[in-house]
Amino acid sequence: MQSQKRACIDDQTDEASRGSKSRACNECKKHKIKCERRPGVSSCARCHKQGRRCISSGHLQRIVEEDTAWKKVASAHTLQLQSAVLDLLRHCQLPDLSTYKTNATTPQSLDAVLPCPETGSTMAMTRENSQEPGTEAELVPAPMRSLYEVTKLRNLRSNLYSQPRTINMIDNDMISRGVLSLDQAEMLFSLFNRTMNHCLWGGIALTHSDLTSVRQSSSLLTVAILAVASLHVPDQNETFEACYLEFVTLVSKSTLNRYHTLDEIRALCIGAFWLSDLSWKLSGHAIRIATEMNLHRGVQRLLRGKLENFEHVQLWYLLYVCDHHFSIAYGRPPVIHESPAIRNYEAFLQSPLAGPGDVRLVAQVALFIILTQGYDEFTSDVEQPLEEDDFDRLRALTLDVEMWRMKWQPRSADSPYVGCYPSKGVVLHYHFAKFQLNSLALRAIASDALLSMDRRDAINIAISSAISTLSMILHEPDIRSAIVGVPLFTHTMVAFCAVFLLKVAWTRNSQFLNIDKRQVQYLVQNVIEMMSSVAASDRHLTYHIARGLSKMLNRLKNRGISPDAQAYRTASTVAAAGLGGPTQVSIFDTLGTYGFEFDDTWSEFPTFPDPFAIMLPSDG
Repeated sequence: MQSQKRACIDDQTDEASRGSKSRACNECKKHKIKCERRPGVSSCARCHKQGRRCISSGHLQRIVEEDTAWKKVASAHTLQLQSAVLDLLRHCQLPDLSTYKTNATTPQSLDAVLPCPETGSTMAMTRENSQEPGTEAELVPAPMRSLYEVTKLRNLRSNLYSQPRTINMIDNDMISRGVLSLDQAEMLFSLFNRTMNHCLWGGIALTHSDLTSVRQSSSLLTVAILAVASLHVPDQNETFEACYLEFVTLVSKSTLNRYHTLDEIRALCIGAFWLSDLSWKLSGHAIRIATEMNLHRGVQRLLRGKLENFEHVQLWYLLYVCDHHFSIAYGRPPVIHESPAIRNYEAFLQSPLAGPGDVRLVAQVALFIILTQGYDEFTSDVEQPLEEDDFDRLRALTLDVEMWRMKWQPRSADSPYVGCYPSKGVVLHYHFAKFQLNSLALRAIASDALLSMDRRDAINIAISSAISTLSMILHEPDIRSAIVGVPLFTHTMVAFCAVFLLKVAWTRNSQFLNIDKRQVQYLVQNVIEMMSSVAASDRHLTYHIARGLSKMLNRLKNRGISPDAQAYRTASTVAAAGLGGPTQVSIFDTLGTYGFEFDDTWSEFPTFPDPFAIMLPSDG
């Protein structure tokens, strides 16, 4: 029976190889003579003799030849698979292959399983049919606009708006694919809408009232909300991992898309504010999309009475805060600078569309304008300590922070969702901003260096501000209850203040500074207990902060002296013995460019696995 089947297939193969061919070339057909070809020679005898190019009826010939080649390969594969299946059936003692039914694949079902060619894989050099609106009126446009005006190449055009949707977004998202049930998704959306969304300045990052509306608008925004919400739910690790990987996949695809929407920017902001390992990359990607869509020009248009630009300005300010959150945290220069559009925030608040959330957002903008001035002035050489002349400017910036608090705390109204968090949050950021600025007084200062009065005053301000920051988080009910759902920057405050106080208390407690080791130990221990007791996923940053601080505190208590101070003691001993070696050892290398380096501080607190190591090729 097997030999009969093989014979049948062999016959089919022979028939395929004997497929009819149109052998005569065009020249021989024209003169109606016999077209003779020698084996292995591409030209016929007549064309070869006359030096002509031998061309046959190419289209039909290629179809026949390609069909023949395909059939040969398919037949060989079929024989190979049949032999393998027969061996498996024989080995497993199963019935013969002839007893199994065959299901013929229809053309319709074949189309469903064949992969569709991806669009955008080749460079598009198509021309526009019409002029881009508004270009003719500009005498001196941007250089790329002039290049577009000359060439009309579509891929040079500014993409202000998304391409019209040709498919239903819901049909292909992770909920419709069954990765996440609709009930789970509804629960997570409701959680985000009630809690985390209102920690982000009154919910300005989400304009949709229900999950269906979000799904119809943007799959990226949908999965960003679900990922962040699942991060805040206990025993939802699998859900978080599924949403997280889906989010990374969609973000990766969006990097080369030509068309974007405002909801994509919102999705990237939400991810940046809560997903610690992606924050810097997401913030930068969102800003690039926003500039392509000209959101940075919205303020001027809004001042001209175009209220439709209010949403653009709101998003641009949100991006400014997001950018500066992580610029300050990582000690890197910000992308968005203090242009007139940024500084003119009071005009934005005069709009009839502005609400309490916009006041809270603009308060953050005003604070980061001050902090960025400190970054610009004191980070030109991060390996040098502040000079004595710098403390006058440092006091002026500290006074600016005082004025900021007096201006914005009364304007920050309470919220039915987060209580007094808006006004108390102003005080919290006030303490942390004073700490950030004045902690620079210890940058690059050796352990044995004498401290001037101005430097000691600044260090004591940093110490008291760090203690006040931790005390507010521990003892203000609205802040303590919201700590699990707040954006990453607040968790940065906690970790930075705690690490700073531990290092100062264990290394400089005898240098006339206002710090008590027992008070610091008590504060940090309470922070550890608070962070350990929150209800969230195991992947939430609070648990990692608690574990990291606990290890650090135990290490310092067990040794009785910090590794940095021990290094200083060893270096001093070597120098005293005349053996050489450095005598100036800085104990605050982790204070970095602007008070601290986010990378170094968070090395104690690992979070998520690198998604790009899992899904994407290394960027080298």
